[in-house]
Amino acid sequence: MALPVPTNVGMVAMTFGELLRAHRLRVRLTQEELAEGSGVSVRAISDMERGRAKGPQRRTVEALAGVLSLVGPQIGELLDAAKEGRVRRAPSVAPSALPPDVADLTGREGELAALTAVAEQTRTTSLVVVHGPPGAGKTALAVRAAYRLASRFADGCFFFNLRGMDVRPVHPSEVVYRMLLALGVEEKQIPASDAERSDLYRARLRERSTLLVLDNASDEAQVRPLLATGSRSVVVVTSRLVLGGLEASRRLGLDVLGPGESFDLLGAIAGRARVGAEPVATARVAKLCGHLPLALRIAGNRLASRPKWTIGHLAGQLVDERRRLSALTAGDLQVRTAFEMSYRQLGDKAAVLFRRLSLVPGADFGPDLAAVLADVDRFSAEDTLEELVDMSLLDTAEVPGRYVFHDLIRVFAGERLVDEEPAPVVGQARRRMVDWLLDTAVAAAGFFGPDARTVPFGPLSSQEDADAWLTVETANWAGALRWAGRDGLHAEVLRLATAMHWYSDQRGRGETWVDVFTAGVAAARALGSVRDEAVQLNFLTWTLAVLMRRYPEALALHEQAWHASVAAGDVTEQGWAVHYRSVSELRSGRLEAAQVSARRAQELFRQAGYPLGEQISLSFLALVLDGLARYEESLVVNLELLGNLRSGRLELAPVMVAELSATLLVRTADSLARLARWPEVLAAADDALDMLRTATAPPSLCDARYLRGLALHRLGDPAGARTEFELAVGLATEHRHHRLAAALGALAEVHDDLGDPVAAGDCRDRAAAVGSNSG
Repeated sequence: MALPVPTNVGMVAMTFGELLRAHRLRVRLTQEELAEGSGVSVRAISDMERGRAKGPQRRTVEALAGVLSLVGPQIGELLDAAKEGRVRRAPSVAPSALPPDVADLTGREGELAALTAVAEQTRTTSLVVVHGPPGAGKTALAVRAAYRLASRFADGCFFFNLRGMDVRPVHPSEVVYRMLLALGVEEKQIPASDAERSDLYRARLRERSTLLVLDNASDEAQVRPLLATGSRSVVVVTSRLVLGGLEASRRLGLDVLGPGESFDLLGAIAGRARVGAEPVATARVAKLCGHLPLALRIAGNRLASRPKWTIGHLAGQLVDERRRLSALTAGDLQVRTAFEMSYRQLGDKAAVLFRRLSLVPGADFGPDLAAVLADVDRFSAEDTLEELVDMSLLDTAEVPGRYVFHDLIRVFAGERLVDEEPAPVVGQARRRMVDWLLDTAVAAAGFFGPDARTVPFGPLSSQEDADAWLTVETANWAGALRWAGRDGLHAEVLRLATAMHWYSDQRGRGETWVDVFTAGVAAARALGSVRDEAVQLNFLTWTLAVLMRRYPEALALHEQAWHASVAAGDVTEQGWAVHYRSVSELRSGRLEAAQVSARRAQELFRQAGYPLGEQISLSFLALVLDGLARYEESLVVNLELLGNLRSGRLELAPVMVAELSATLLVRTADSLARLARWPEVLAAADDALDMLRTATAPPSLCDARYLRGLALHRLGDPAGARTEFELAVGLATEHRHHRLAAALGALAEVHDDLGDPVAAGDCRDRAAAVGSNSG
């Protein structure tokens, strides 16, 4: 029995291919049987049904209709569909048929210059790939370049939107067909087969000079059939994908705009006087837009269409991440829609990782953390991260092997996470990430201190590995610590804060350690552990005194630490409390009081049977003696301590011995410098640098470089001194070392001696600025 005759009543009109297939199935014919009866090839029938041939000629339709036993209205409907297909295939472009230019294109002069250079240098056909995240302005750049360069191409400029993000991107054969029509080929001369069309397409372009813009490409396969060798021609392909498989003459990866460029774009759209009246709010809007051109354009349009709004009001709407993407909507322009188009292209595995990466607390992340979130192995995670980079939903970070979100794409990923994954699943992923970050941080910190570990932990096999991990992951493990504190994981917080004590001695930022040890105090109190409270208060006192130079706060906190250590009955912590008091007293100029506290701390450590503490407090006493101008006594104490370290009586890990030895050698060199014993200063500094080859202690390294520079300068080697001072300035700048002003001043003197007053003046200006800021 025949199937029902298809009808289009109440429906969108069917294409010719859809009608043909429906009629063929109704009479139960195969494509081969229909071809045999009509004289039309199987390939042609297949192309018609798949939509590749949309409008066959009338005689072809009538031959098919005869075999399909169609009656009058059905034949008419099929003829009409074929006619409509031919109308759709009519040329829709002509030479120089470009979309409108964006008048206020901002911040792309460098890319435009690069495209101009390619156009000037091309001899055959040069391919330029412009890639970047959604909303970066790829199309606007390509169109502006086409208008600017049009006069260079005698045979015209052509623009095709390949609709790469659509469910059905434009097929290359359709572009070839339309391009042939635009080049003047009559429709009846265009071959039916793709291969013959491509041959004609390449032949027509071979001797022509053209600019072809292929906008919004889906992948390399969509682009390759459209690449043909011409004469002094350029093809510009824009895509959200990197399209690494194409052999391009030049690749232009579009990033977000700079702060100044963002300000200019907002001014061009919303009014320069308006943004000039609210510069702070404008800068804030630009930052909340992530400096993304599309987001900035939408924000500017919203302001332009709401003249009574202040820019501060819009900034207030954008602050809340939950509303930000909704607020970035103006008419049919939506940031969220731009992101959704790319997101829909992801497979399930990539989509899961993309969503969960929004949980990462820091700005960047590596494959190991991604693997934990997605609950897959590292290599699978790395492959997926690269897929997300290729889709321009992630970017590579400055540190090789790490990745970053654009701010707004991170917000979008967070929205997708909330909407698409159950809360318990999200909670498990977050807890898995927090546990991994805290556990790895604790293990990494264990490579430092008197009992430094020697057993590898995951990817960490040495102190160098541990230091690198803790440095690059600081924002992530510190963020995990904050989350753990908010979620009541007090034991985990305390464990990490305790582990960080020795690592924090010469590494990291003071602000980081204030946060860590403040969290440690809160965790100890929440757990009701008075001893742990004393430990964390001591750590925090040290941080405030030594790293932050907030001496009154440190002295006040010392009282809390002392009372807690007494309440806990812990003599060792009492010794640390008094030791840190002496640090605050020395740094605030109370030298006699500092001497008393240092000797008392030494006695408490002796009572506790803690020889390392006793040595550390004695070392600090040497600093106090140095401050009292008792340089010979200070020198004797430091040399005694060095002998104790080298004897092995303290039973410390080798790396700890190296670090403490370097510190003592630096202090020895300091005392010798005050005594002007320059050859000995040089020898002590060299010994310290030799020790630091096996330890990572930036402050000691800075001191050693500075003191070596002083010795070389005084011994008549200003060029060698300049090298050391430059290294010291670099270290002091990077690690905010207190020697920075002194190193700059010493470097200025060396520049004077070497006959470079300009460099000397620059160093003195920088030293003055450092002194002003620290004051």
